[in-house]
Amino acid sequence: MSDFFTLRQQYPEFVYNSYSVTKTNDNLKIKYFFEIKGLEKFSPEWNFPITEDIRVPDLLLDNLVFSLGLVELISYWKLTCSPVVRILPHGLTKEMIDWWKSLYFDGLGEFFYVNGIKTDKDTFMTVIADGEVLKPNTEKIELSGNLVTVGGGKDSAVALSILSDSKSETTPYIINPRGATTLCCEVAGYNSDKTYTVGRTLDKNMLELNKKGFLNGHTPFSSIVAFSSIIAALFNGKKYVVLSNESSANESTVLGENVNHQFSKSEEFEKNFIEYQRKYLNHTVEYFSILRPLSEMQIAALFAKYSEFHPVFKSCNVGSKSNIWCCNCPKCLFVYIILSPFLEEKALVDIFGENLLDKESLIKTFKELIGVLPNKPFECVGSRDEVVSACVRTLEKYEKESKKAPKLLEYFKSLEGVSCKGVEYYMSFFDQNHHLPDSFITKLNSELKRITDV
Repeated sequence: MSDFFTLRQQYPEFVYNSYSVTKTNDNLKIKYFFEIKGLEKFSPEWNFPITEDIRVPDLLLDNLVFSLGLVELISYWKLTCSPVVRILPHGLTKEMIDWWKSLYFDGLGEFFYVNGIKTDKDTFMTVIADGEVLKPNTEKIELSGNLVTVGGGKDSAVALSILSDSKSETTPYIINPRGATTLCCEVAGYNSDKTYTVGRTLDKNMLELNKKGFLNGHTPFSSIVAFSSIIAALFNGKKYVVLSNESSANESTVLGENVNHQFSKSEEFEKNFIEYQRKYLNHTVEYFSILRPLSEMQIAALFAKYSEFHPVFKSCNVGSKSNIWCCNCPKCLFVYIILSPFLEEKALVDIFGENLLDKESLIKTFKELIGVLPNKPFECVGSRDEVVSACVRTLEKYEKESKKAPKLLEYFKSLEGVSCKGVEYYMSFFDQNHHLPDSFITKLNSELKRITDV
């Protein structure tokens, strides 16, 4: 593994040189030009479909494209963690620089932790952006309807279902479509003509440097979704960007430390992003997670009702390119566990292909999920207490039916001193730290009535 301090000495400067925007009748291509001085240049691309009848003010679009580049660059900066980041296209105020440094530092918490990097928010990066600061938008923009980000898992399926009575004004948003994302949209009633898909292309030079042993690891992908979704919303004339991030995304992955795999899905990021957009871009698009008030338990209970999605949804990152459940990763096991209080074993096996609670090979992952080991897996999984609560309820189901419990639940049963808030607590949960407009709270509460009998 490359040494953090050696790389910083060898490659002291990362430069965001420029970007280009090429527009045709039906496409807008963005190309960024990044450089690690003395090592390599990078030119990642984005492609957004456009129509002639939707107009975005030029200054606002320029500001959004520039900002998307600021979040895109982190995937390339992390190769060497150069101490100086020079931003050439436009300037940033000190307050803006502080905002970006906070996103980079907190969003890279897992990257620093896994790579054994000890640093702090003040010294890990110096951002130099002395150019002219772009002004916020002042033009009025008429917007209506919803853009729903879709990842192909249970959460976005629930979001689409909550908005099922608003199909005519809702557009699913997908980055680099794959099997599950497309199929979930189709099941929800949106064919390819009703779905907005964009292409994001990573620079191959970065991938080659990863193979050579330069620093690599998790980046805050959901912040890329956030900035790109605003562009997507404006190109579709949509007022609301609707996400599917739940309350448990706020929990730290590493016990006792501020290291959250899901930082850019957290309420903290959501709040900060909303404030940044209002202050520095002023585009009137409203960005929020419709599932933020809910627990994983409520989301799972709702999803269990939507049987039409069960054959097509996929949450497994390992198997995403093949559109399969790998059945060996933390994400697969977590989804199996959180659904198990609400679905029968046969239904779960039909989804996954096997009973994951009966796989002894997953015992270490299971211990991480239930908090026997201090750190959760570095995946988008629910809180430790929610997993324990789901296990308690599922074990009760097996015992009530006089069935032999699967191996992982037998281990769980043997543990002493295990306590949890319980399924009942999470089924009546409602986190008040959210950013839902009132009309969406009404839709959410209406959908929650479907699971009052669980």
